[in-house]
This record gives sequence, C-alpha cells and structure tokens, in this order.
Amino acid sequence: MIITTLGWLWIGILVGSTAGLVWSTIYYTRKIGTLEDEIKTLRGTRNVLKDELIKLNNSPKPKPRSRRKGYKK
Repeated sequence: MIITTLGWLWIGILVGSTAGLVWSTIYYTRKIGTLEDEIKTLRGTRNVLKDELIKLNNSPKPKPRSRRKGYKK
C-alpha cells in the first residue's frame, strides 16, 4: 500500500511539474511577444522624433543684425 501511494505521488509530481512547465512557457511566450511588439512601436516613434529634431536643427543661419547709425568702431 505504501509503494502504490508513493508511486501515485511521483506520478502526480511528474505530471504537475510538466504541466506547470508547459503553462509557464506558453504564458511567457505570449508576454514576450507583446513586449517585442511594443519595442518595435517605440523604436519607430523614436526614429520619427529623431528625424523631426534633425529637421528643426538644420535650419539656415539667422540673418545678421544691422549696425546702428552713427556707431564707429
């Protein structure tokens, strides 16, 4: 009787650990997929914002100020 109980206990442990491993693999695979999608979206946003900054910083030089009348160096 003790041997059969221990056998069922080991079978339960093996089945439970296998099921837990499969469940955690499926769960984290989905989670990693959503995080990778978010990373791609954020990288795209970063590139668009970087291009905007480059456009804003590459403006032509401002027109120089005119000298005051009557001013001598």
